[in-house]
Amino acid sequence: MRTRTTGTSRRTSAAGAALAALVLGLTTACGGGDSGDGDKPAKPDAAADATAEANDPKDPGQVSEPLALDEQPKTVDPKVKGVGAGGGKELTETELAAAVLATGDVSTFKVDPMDGPPAQGENADDPACAPLTSMINGKPEPLASAAVYRQLLGARTGRPAISEFLTTHGTQGAVSLLSRLGDAVKACEDGFKGSGAGGSSTYSAVKRIDVPKAGDDTLAYQVTGDFEGDPVPLVFHVVRVGGTVATFYTANLEGTATPEIPSILLATQAAKLK
Repeated sequence: MRTRTTGTSRRTSAAGAALAALVLGLTTACGGGDSGDGDKPAKPDAAADATAEANDPKDPGQVSEPLALDEQPKTVDPKVKGVGAGGGKELTETELAAAVLATGDVSTFKVDPMDGPPAQGENADDPACAPLTSMINGKPEPLASAAVYRQLLGARTGRPAISEFLTTHGTQGAVSLLSRLGDAVKACEDGFKGSGAGGSSTYSAVKRIDVPKAGDDTLAYQVTGDFEGDPVPLVFHVVRVGGTVATFYTANLEGTATPEIPSILLATQAAKLK
């Protein structure tokens, strides 16, 4: 995301709240979703920014250049140990919570709990695009038997803000998930529409993104949302290890450039699952 100089971007004011609500409700990503202790940490920086920018009436539309990502580790930290999910073991929610990325696994990121998605999400107007809306909803299909949700923030600056959900499907279900998702990326490259209780959304384009392989299978793609005429890139990186699927996503609320998800996150999560 770009750093504001004075005021906020008009583009974000128009689209930020809608996008934040769409992508797993980032304006309410306050943690505790699977921890069960009821404690709610403060909102991550990206969520607070999205809410503030959407409600800020003073908006000269000036932004600076995007912040460069911190230099990422080149290799997985040797202290990261696998949990044995590579053999097709179907992890429980407790096991997923132990296997999902945590603060310290990747030195450049800190990790907070995040609430799961709302009960109602979007439905695609074209059934071929349904796998894409299921990921936007935070509920990849076939539906998981267990899931945990996390928010990853740059340890030094709080940016980028990247969210992860770790879901278990059994090996056959996980293989089907990535296969159907890959087909949807190809079938829906010219865009699609989604609708739900909160209204309708337009996605103008879908494209596959190159990403280093991690785990047993890897897929990365961008969905370009169209919010009040403004293109908003949403990026998803998906990695499968046995019957477990890790999905990382982020969005560029203030520009059209494809936001980056460091590949070390996928490599480390795959190593932690094996």
